[in-house]
Amino acid sequence: MKRKRDSRSTIWVILLVAFVILIVICASCAMLFNAVTNLFPSSESLPSPEPAAGTTLTVAYSPEKQALFEELVRGFNAQKLETDQGERMTVRSVELDPEAMIVGALAGDFQAISPDVSIWLDQLDRDWMEQTGGESPLVGETVRYAVSPVVIAMWEDVARSFGYPESDIGWGDILAKAQSDPSFKWSHPSTSSASGLLATLAEFYAGAGKTRGLTIEDAQHPATLEYVAAIEKTVRYYGEGEWAVVQQALEKGPAYLDAFVCQEQLVIYFNSQADAPGRLVAIYPVEGSLWEDHPLALLETPELTDEQRVVFGHFRDYLTSQEAQMLILSYGYRPADLSIPLDDPASPIKPENGVNPAQPQTTLQVPSPAVVEVVKDAWWYTKRHTNVYLVVDTSGSMRGEKLDNAQEALHIFLDQIKGDLERVGLVEFASQVNNLIPLEELSQNRADLTAAVDELEAGGDTALLDAINAAYVRLQELNDSERINAIVAMTDGRENHSSISSRELTQKMRAGNASGVPIVVFCIAYGDDADYRTLEALAEATDGQVRKGDLESIRQLYKILSTYF
Repeated sequence: MKRKRDSRSTIWVILLVAFVILIVICASCAMLFNAVTNLFPSSESLPSPEPAAGTTLTVAYSPEKQALFEELVRGFNAQKLETDQGERMTVRSVELDPEAMIVGALAGDFQAISPDVSIWLDQLDRDWMEQTGGESPLVGETVRYAVSPVVIAMWEDVARSFGYPESDIGWGDILAKAQSDPSFKWSHPSTSSASGLLATLAEFYAGAGKTRGLTIEDAQHPATLEYVAAIEKTVRYYGEGEWAVVQQALEKGPAYLDAFVCQEQLVIYFNSQADAPGRLVAIYPVEGSLWEDHPLALLETPELTDEQRVVFGHFRDYLTSQEAQMLILSYGYRPADLSIPLDDPASPIKPENGVNPAQPQTTLQVPSPAVVEVVKDAWWYTKRHTNVYLVVDTSGSMRGEKLDNAQEALHIFLDQIKGDLERVGLVEFASQVNNLIPLEELSQNRADLTAAVDELEAGGDTALLDAINAAYVRLQELNDSERINAIVAMTDGRENHSSISSRELTQKMRAGNASGVPIVVFCIAYGDDADYRTLEALAEATDGQVRKGDLESIRQLYKILSTYF
């Protein structure tokens, strides 16, 4: 029995060894085969090719249509279209204000743009030809896929005091109301924004008594300039754009402004918000309206590829398709496809949303680029001018990079104010008010302000309230109700060295604004340690604003605030 078991074990061992040898032989053969086939590859032995890289078209668009444009891009990309070479077509979107959009387009950062109005395309071409020294335009094929008239948005009760909806209301009514009622507050953005520029053009048309064909002679006629200057002198203050104004109105409600300029779509947007602090209605000026026409434009840069041109063509076709045009309508824009009725059941362009699909009755003609430039230049002289104090923290915590950034930001602020008629002063503070440059027109003190900013040095505590008080007292003593009176104050720390308290100062400003000239305080909380609560109290007491800044955003923040003046 034992011998049989031993013989069986021996057999199993022999079989196992044979099996291992067989595996080794097979593996060796496989390795040899692979080596041979690698030397002489056949089509069957090649690895599967990697998918071809896609073709991307980068498009910059204006901020007020973010929700719509992003949804349009998603809808286009979801189609998974391919070029004839089998490459996936993709659109990438970038949100930029028109000024940054022009800078990026000149730098070749994207291949197409969609600003809020076509006027910027003319400016882009002029800048491009100046940059390149050539005569070929940068702007290529252009299509308009959405439009929205520029209106005067009013709180409904304010509009009814004008006779809404029975009476026609125009720029003359705004002028009469503002001149007769000092408490009436209205605004339009500066001409660096679409709605601000189009509103200013509409004022020039009204002053000239025309609806089309505005000429340089019309814009420069003394009667026209006098009319526009009278309206502009009633503006509360200017601002950075219609989207920012609408956000402020949502936050502050009727206490912010009684009326402001924006495109019709934003009235619909405002009234659709669940937390809207009231209801706005759109006033279509009886003298006529201009339109934001939201173009999509291809940029003919040297780097533009044929494949990107193909993607542009497909994206253009998608934006003008029935599907996309109905989506555009659902967002409160008027479709470029005129066959789509505005009274479609899905349309939000209806009186319930504060707008009138039958308006505007009169459409103004966009003047030539030369006339637009003349109007923009003339606006600096007809606009309401400014008395503004820059209040600058130079306490010890500002040493180093913070102060460097603040100095650069202050230079940007001054550079952005093109007109020399604005009065600007400066208050520097640390443990006390260290330096005070009185208000003068920039034609007289621009160089002094520039030098003073260059010489700022950090050290000491933070007497923020004393510094703001010093600027406030100077403005009240000036008693200039013809101009916008403002204080732009920046600090990176907490008040710890003033003789006046926050409560005393806010009470003083409330009383002073009620009995004297209105002075608005804009506060910048620079960094994480700034006393936001104190700054908010100061701004609130004067119907001002508080903005947060850091090393990355402080320069842009000062640039934005400069548009208010």
